[in-house]
Amino acid sequence: MTRFAGYRGMPAAIGVLRRTRYDVAFDLQGLIKSAVLARLSGARRVIGFASGHLREAPAGLFYGERVTPAAGRHVVHKNMSVLASVGIAAAPLRFPFSDTAGAVVGAIRRDLQVGPTGAFAALVPGAGWPNKRWPADRFGAVARALADRWSLPSTVLWGPGEGDRADEVAARSGGAARRAPATTLSDLIEIGRSARLVVAGDSGPLHLAAAAGAPVVALLGPTDPARNGPWHPDDESVSRYHECECHYRRRCVRQVPCIDDITVEEVVAAIERRLSRR
Repeated sequence: MTRFAGYRGMPAAIGVLRRTRYDVAFDLQGLIKSAVLARLSGARRVIGFASGHLREAPAGLFYGERVTPAAGRHVVHKNMSVLASVGIAAAPLRFPFSDTAGAVVGAIRRDLQVGPTGAFAALVPGAGWPNKRWPADRFGAVARALADRWSLPSTVLWGPGEGDRADEVAARSGGAARRAPATTLSDLIEIGRSARLVVAGDSGPLHLAAAAGAPVVALLGPTDPARNGPWHPDDESVSRYHECECHYRRRCVRQVPCIDDITVEEVVAAIERRLSRR
């Protein structure tokens, strides 16, 4: 992977793209920034979504071709729909991640004392938006339920600036959860392949876990589970989207975010349903 140091690296990034001479550039973000980059790539065809399916409407000005996805589709299916414009028919979803030789899963199992192949759950209490974060004490209660009812100890995943939150979950778990080691993206994929269950809000680790094949229970507030939840039919979403007053806003307009209305009992019931589908 090549890094270009943010906006200051844009000229270098554009130079690399233009020298590669791509035939097609797809913009799946629907942002002005991503659309401009697709146009400046020098690709002969620049394809994005039609008006009404863009995050920033002016982005459409930079496309040569526009695709209208079917209404109400999950974002993964929406993004895949652009392939029809280059003659690629719909296909089953597959995420061809490479195998990695990371040591994090082994370290997690040693820390949880479950043996080299033992089962564990992964909890992800963090998220990029404050109103996507379910309270840490309730994650701790879920960890206790996982240990008591299913004999599953939990590792608590965290990212930059989230270490204290992971520690709080572990502290509220009564010894049922431990803070995970620091992880890379490839580590998160390996954890997704290895975990018996992942419980998470709408976050990058949630979607990586689902793509890696982990059984998932997702907790959603301002984002639509039909669009942004786990896409596999066996997975579970516990949502307050239909009661939410801040759809797709980073900050809640209520004093208490709607995701806080999700109860521990609801999440434990969703875990029961998910774990019953082996």
